[in-house]
Amino acid sequence: MSVSMTDSGEIATPVESSKSAMTWGPIFGGAAAAIGVTLILLLLGSGVGLTMVSPWSGQSSSLSTVGVTAAIWLVVVQWLSSALGGYITGRLRTKWAAVHTDEVFFRDTAHGFISWALATIFVAGFLASSPTSLAGAGAQAVGSAATAAGTAASSTASTSDLPTAYFTDALLRPEQARAGATSDDASATAEVSRILLNGAAAGQIADDDKAYLATIVSARTGLSEADARTRVDTVLKRIDDAKVAAQKAADEARKAASTTALLGALSLLIGAFIASAAAAFGGSQRDEEEDLIVTPRI
Repeated sequence: MSVSMTDSGEIATPVESSKSAMTWGPIFGGAAAAIGVTLILLLLGSGVGLTMVSPWSGQSSSLSTVGVTAAIWLVVVQWLSSALGGYITGRLRTKWAAVHTDEVFFRDTAHGFISWALATIFVAGFLASSPTSLAGAGAQAVGSAATAAGTAASSTASTSDLPTAYFTDALLRPEQARAGATSDDASATAEVSRILLNGAAAGQIADDDKAYLATIVSARTGLSEADARTRVDTVLKRIDDAKVAAQKAADEARKAASTTALLGALSLLIGAFIASAAAAFGGSQRDEEEDLIVTPRI
């Protein structure tokens, strides 16, 4: 505390308030209002969002559309709840007497920011522990399934036994493959599976493996060598198409998640600003109301 002296020789001591500048009542009140509005709007958005998805093929919106719509709705929810919570925080506080205008503005914005932070922490914890997190887990599972569909063969082929089994088959591959394929169905099926898995891991199937597959298919189905080779090429193309489709779905899920995360972070930052500005606006309106006490002259 600094002490100064006036021109007349008197000692001037600054006045320090014994009360804290933090008023928790309005802060909790604004946070509670923001939490209530947030939960109402989130439930409303969940109901509308469920109308955009369907288990039937061709009746659901695209994943990117759903992701962008959800992100925009989260921005709207954050802004509306922050504005209401901050405004209530500013209006509910008591008037600070003998405090500079700049200090009043700072305290109001700080109160609004803290109210927003409390509401955000509560809502984040609620969403993480409530049944609504199951919906998020389900959406994440859908994206993971798309990725897994494209990488299942590769992950299976990366086991320690598969390369050895494939090369062992190549070493012991009989000259007369047709006879072996017709006499041992289980062995032929297992060998074909190992060839396909190795091709998925390598990214392509060698020409000699394709010829061998055509021989086995011809022996098992009675097709000619040319028709069997055509069937092999058709099936391999379908496998490649399924892999490309799975990769495309995983990429769309990644883009949607990235967009949602970026918009969510931006909405939080703007929500904090809106809450602070709304608290300052509410506080200024509160200070405009002056109550005068009339004391009789003695």
